[in-house]
Amino acid sequence: MKKVACPTCGTLALFSQANPWRPFCTERCRLIDLGAWATESYAIPAKPGEDDLPENDSDPESR
Repeated sequence: MKKVACPTCGTLALFSQANPWRPFCTERCRLIDLGAWATESYAIPAKPGEDDLPENDSDPESR
């Protein structure tokens, strides 16, 4: 059976269907990770683009 490091605490966790929280070791670690995403503690850096403009600024006739 393959074991992987839990992304939250680093404990080795079983990576199989026998572990319902995979790749996490416990439900607690899974919820900690989910909470970090929900509070935006994790972020993927991106450059501002056209999709980031307010809707009225993307209309060429409004310029």
